[in-house]
Amino acid sequence: MNKQIIIGWLYPQLMSTYGDKGNILVLQKRCEWRGIKTEIVNIDKTTPENKIKTIDLLFGGGAQDREQEIVMKDLQLKKKIIKTLIENGIPALFVCGAPQLMGHYYEPAKEKRIEGLGIFDIVSKHTGSKENRLIGNVVAKIETNNLNNPYLVGFENHGGRTYLGKTAKPFAKIIKGFGNNGKDGTEGVIYKNAIGSYLHGPLLPKNPQVADWLITKALELKYNSQIELEQLDDSLEQKAKQTIANRLGIGV
Repeated sequence: MNKQIIIGWLYPQLMSTYGDKGNILVLQKRCEWRGIKTEIVNIDKTTPENKIKTIDLLFGGGAQDREQEIVMKDLQLKKKIIKTLIENGIPALFVCGAPQLMGHYYEPAKEKRIEGLGIFDIVSKHTGSKENRLIGNVVAKIETNNLNNPYLVGFENHGGRTYLGKTAKPFAKIIKGFGNNGKDGTEGVIYKNAIGSYLHGPLLPKNPQVADWLITKALELKYNSQIELEQLDDSLEQKAKQTIANRLGIGV
């Protein structure tokens, strides 16, 4: 497949906790194995807007509260172009801290608020207690995408609680684990082709069907044609997924 996609990586120096670089590596390798070229564009203070406009797929990882605040100051300057990309259907994956910044706001502490970009109809708030973190392995079922395997596995570790607004759709429904807030049974959020999720691990090595969905959407939008990716041998990934689910007493 003689094609190429440009992957934008939001603030890799500040937002790469919990092995989130693995998501970038999976996207690269699954493209490479199919003969699809990739270019990684690191998006930070120095990245010109005309370069951001060329992006075909966007990724943002997790971060601590201090780093999120630093990132948000610069990200507000890029609000218009990021929102335009998402509204135009550019596929995106935002993990843990990143979707919090894509919502209306994130409150890391009482009477303290970080204004988000308002792309997702969500708000996030920290409990203020280290003892109340939501930690552990997760099994969830995707309900909004036509995927061959709708089941997700991953690892969550977050003190923040995310609440969906009236127009927000959850990325998946929790089968085992906590998800967005430990109460409503939702995991993540999806808007157009942009996904927000609390699942680390990282997410894509354990769930290659999500990686392929992102790649497919990026290619279809860029080349304005229907794309059918060459099938890869994901038997090892599926065994790993099944092993995690079995440990939690869930069949997937």
